[in-house]
Amino acid sequence: MNGRCRAGWFMCSLLWGELRAAAGPRRLLCRSAAFLSSGDAVCPDPACGAPPGHMERAVVRCVPSEPKMSLWFVLWDGSAKHMQRDQTEPLGRALARIATNAGKGHAKAAKKSKKARAEAGPAGEPVATAPLAVRLFSRDGESVAEDVSNAEAWQDGAVLQIGEVKYQVERNPPSVTELQLPRSLLAGFPVCPKIHTEFGAPQHCLFRWYREQPEGGGDEPSPGGAIWVEAPVRDRVFTPTNAHIGLRLKLHCTPGNSQQRYGLPREVESSGPVEAGPGACTFDSRHLYTKKVSGEGLIRTVSYNVLADIYAQTEHSRTVLYPYCAPYALELDYRQNLLKKELAGYSADLICLQEVDKSVFADSLAPALDAFGLEGLFRIKEKQHEGLATFYRRDKFTLLSEHDIAFNEALVSDPLHKELRDKLARYPLAQEKVLQRSSVLQVSVLQSTNDPLRKICIANTHLYWHPKGGNIRLIQIAVALSHIRHVTCDLYPGIPVIFCGDFNSTPSTGMYNFINSGNIAEDHEDWVSNGEEERCNMSLTHPFKLQSACGEPAYTNYVGGFHGCLDYIFIDINALDVEQVIPLPSHEEVTTHQALPSVSHPSDHIALICDLKWK
Repeated sequence: MNGRCRAGWFMCSLLWGELRAAAGPRRLLCRSAAFLSSGDAVCPDPACGAPPGHMERAVVRCVPSEPKMSLWFVLWDGSAKHMQRDQTEPLGRALARIATNAGKGHAKAAKKSKKARAEAGPAGEPVATAPLAVRLFSRDGESVAEDVSNAEAWQDGAVLQIGEVKYQVERNPPSVTELQLPRSLLAGFPVCPKIHTEFGAPQHCLFRWYREQPEGGGDEPSPGGAIWVEAPVRDRVFTPTNAHIGLRLKLHCTPGNSQQRYGLPREVESSGPVEAGPGACTFDSRHLYTKKVSGEGLIRTVSYNVLADIYAQTEHSRTVLYPYCAPYALELDYRQNLLKKELAGYSADLICLQEVDKSVFADSLAPALDAFGLEGLFRIKEKQHEGLATFYRRDKFTLLSEHDIAFNEALVSDPLHKELRDKLARYPLAQEKVLQRSSVLQVSVLQSTNDPLRKICIANTHLYWHPKGGNIRLIQIAVALSHIRHVTCDLYPGIPVIFCGDFNSTPSTGMYNFINSGNIAEDHEDWVSNGEEERCNMSLTHPFKLQSACGEPAYTNYVGGFHGCLDYIFIDINALDVEQVIPLPSHEEVTTHQALPSVSHPSDHIALICDLKWK
């Protein structure tokens, strides 16, 4: 099975499951009215998934890039039928196959009817079942010719007639292809479902949330026996309260698109109950400054190393790095609850994250922040399972281009770095060390949705971590600034830059001095940060006027054995001003549980947040 066929088969299987569930006892799940067979009441509420009119639905999935089309419908006996046909096949063959399938069901029904009459005593001869007529009519009521191809014949709004029953054809209606709830649910923390759709978009879907009824009451038992009570929330995100502790949640999602067209609904139940939250968190007081999205002309920017799960879940982390942290507070599901609430509460326009696990981005952060209006980009480190993520607010920015690089690859192959490459070649040991590092630079060019003339370059990085790696970090930042210069001067002349990241450098280091001053001397002490053997003296310059928007906090990283300022948001002071810096948590808040991470803080770093404005 080739890739396109496999993808099509997967989508077909999902829709087939939806249709079977929708068929049920000849109706779709609906609270307003039962969606029964032709002629019965139809729910006016689009959230129930019922189509308009008084016909059953025949759902067609027909994608030009795939050879097969799929057709789903429910017969009068409640049996759901799923067919796959070649798109180029003449309609007549497909109708003949439908007639055969429907005829089998009709014959079974006739047999049951005959048996019932026989058991009830003689009441006349059984009526012979005639072959069922199957036809397809266009939207204007004309019979579609049988020599027309399937792809052309099965148009949206057409009518399929099987015997006396009519079905309205819905071609490529919105559908839910994946729907999941987080494994860990905490009272007071937002529940953000992971949802993928086809022919639709999550922001156009309709949502109904339910809580489990503990004892008696309620109005909607599920097949498993649980009783569900609808919550007064129709949003994509649901925040359980203390009243929900010990209860499971259920989500009913009806896929939709921008034309307010709706498909078959799907439901998902949480695997476990809502649990008690941790109480006050370090970021609660910061949210008081960020309740609303920043106004026109402002850019609320966040930079945050979120502590990758692959580093938090090691024995070394539990026993050496973070022995003061409760083991459950290092668990990924627990930390993700805190992190999603923290990030959502900042109402940011730009978020640059470091140490983002690949799976965390795809399964947790991207779906959650998408629900709050943010689009995400991810760049994994070379030969690693974690990397960088940049999120931007969709109604403020559009993405023009991406220009990510791996430092080691760019240094070796990009002509931009020939001069630096030649200088470094004189120091083989340092060169080898630089080329072994997996660090990357994520660069995105965004355009303002309100003023297309305003474009901006967003850079995000995580430099080499070792305390004695100052010389390596100088080389990495030189590559980064040279690449950013190429983007902001050659590709998009004159656009400003916001450069975020975990630079693993305190304000006293050569790296910080180089960014701030625009040059680094050949005799700076950081060129011998790891001893004489790795010495790599050289002078470097860059053309930018950059400064740290959040200044030089006492620390942005606070663990048991170290605290210091390692994270920065550098801005182009020729184009941007700082409107406000969101205060960091107090020292008392940070040290309530000795150090970070803790039950009230998800990372060993602290997020930097500032509101920037165009000059």
